[in-house]
Amino acid sequence: MKKAALIFLSFIALQTVVFSQSNKRQQAFNLSSKHVAIQGYDPVGYFAQGKAIEGKAAYSIMHDGVTYQFSSPQNKAAFLAQPTKYEPQYGGWCAYAMGATGEKVEVDPATFKIVDGKLFMFYNKFFNNTLKSWNKDEKSLHTSADANWTNHFKK
Repeated sequence: MKKAALIFLSFIALQTVVFSQSNKRQQAFNLSSKHVAIQGYDPVGYFAQGKAIEGKAAYSIMHDGVTYQFSSPQNKAAFLAQPTKYEPQYGGWCAYAMGATGEKVEVDPATFKIVDGKLFMFYNKFFNNTLKSWNKDEKSLHTSADANWTNHFKK
């Protein structure tokens, strides 16, 4: 009986830790009100098709508290095999803003760049395409964005 109780308490503790980590990711990531990342765009599409492709709710999954939508079962399967390969950097927030000021700024899902196999998203509205600014000082902004994101994610 004691062993069963110990196993049950261990299970509850593990679930609490997993829920806490998922909730922390949800708070850090750029998500819709339904907890969908990249405004419903397919993260694998950026790599496989080289463009922003809208995902479908029928091909959605939740990964560590974040929901992703895919345009095909094949893209969904590719993500499931290697989620960290396809997740956007900085929780899907604007990479330029994360590097320049450490702020979480919305993005235009069609404005992106893949650098060293990583997906970076950018703000692009009102005649302000931050991808252009990022390209002018990518190395420095990338270093700053990495440091700023680590600080945001730990909060």
